[in-house]
Amino acid sequence: MTSAPPRTVLNRLLEALPPADRVHLLERCDSVQLVTAQILYEPGDVIHHIHFPTSAFVSLVSTADGPDGLQTGMVGNEGALGYELSLDVQRAPLRALVQGGGMAWRLTAQSFAQELEQNSKLKRILNRYVCVLLMEFGRSGLCNRFHLIEERLARWLLTTQDCAHSTHLALTHEVLGRMLGVRRVGITNAATALHRRRLIDYRRGVITITDREGLENAACDCYRANRRSYAHLIA
Repeated sequence: MTSAPPRTVLNRLLEALPPADRVHLLERCDSVQLVTAQILYEPGDVIHHIHFPTSAFVSLVSTADGPDGLQTGMVGNEGALGYELSLDVQRAPLRALVQGGGMAWRLTAQSFAQELEQNSKLKRILNRYVCVLLMEFGRSGLCNRFHLIEERLARWLLTTQDCAHSTHLALTHEVLGRMLGVRRVGITNAATALHRRRLIDYRRGVITITDREGLENAACDCYRANRRSYAHLIA
């Protein structure tokens, strides 16, 4: 097991715990490396661990027949993977696909269950986080149906930047199209429009956000609504 002082913790859910509870929890965690394109679990898989990302970020993908799917959410250092365990659900409902490699704190399902029994503050934070995700999932369906591709792309890029903590995002149009459920030509047209407005630049599979404020104005209100929900319930 790996323990660390609170100053090294970069996960916002863990930061929301009282210092003594946070240190106690971290003493039971391992620090692990998550690799880009790694699949943590597929729908129906048994969830053996809960992950609290620090520098990694992971897409939650709803799948149908075949390997493709539609992104319904993203988890970075503001959240947790395997949160279903807090609801006494042991099997994953969605695919968890690592979009950006990095570090995470990992706790076994058994240890996590013990912590939930002993720590009411941890349970409260996880319950609130599940509520945040439910609101985000609901907005995602609304967004995919009613909002323009350009608005949706701007929202997705902002969310990715929040998780990656970088203005340079290693994303191809193919990946963006797959995650947004849009044909590649639609992503190309939307990215070109944002580029012409000097909000982003892109080359060789890397998108650079050049005007964060402008991109926020270009995004649909779903992005701001998601941030408000998290701030109200967690932060």
